[in-house]
Amino acid sequence: VQLQAFGGGLVQPGGSLRLSCEASGTIFSINVMGWYRQAPGKQRELVAAIISSSSTNYADSVKGRFTISRDNAKNTVYLQMNNLKPEGTAVYYCNALIRTTDHNTIDYWGQGTLVTVSS
Repeated sequence: VQLQAFGGGLVQPGGSLRLSCEASGTIFSINVMGWYRQAPGKQRELVAAIISSSSTNYADSVKGRFTISRDNAKNTVYLQMNNLKPEGTAVYYCNALIRTTDHNTIDYWGQGTLVTVSS
């Protein structure tokens, strides 16, 4: 199983970016999917997580600005980030709790994508 993240880059404060992360491989089902971030010199923190469209969780710092969604048919999770702030500069990692076809449940991580918020 592999998670591939896309969409990072440089954006000005107040701008928007959309991250996506696709899971591929021997997947039976995916439970929770989420995004974490790690800023320089800081610990990795949860940004947002989703089980279903009616079951989401956000860090207080991004509530009202970020939206997490998923496309189960594509095994893909998205993070729409609006009104980005300089403190949002970090490497963003996708995460998924996946049940594989041989019925092991494993926590997988993507490779990380850098988001830089700067003028």
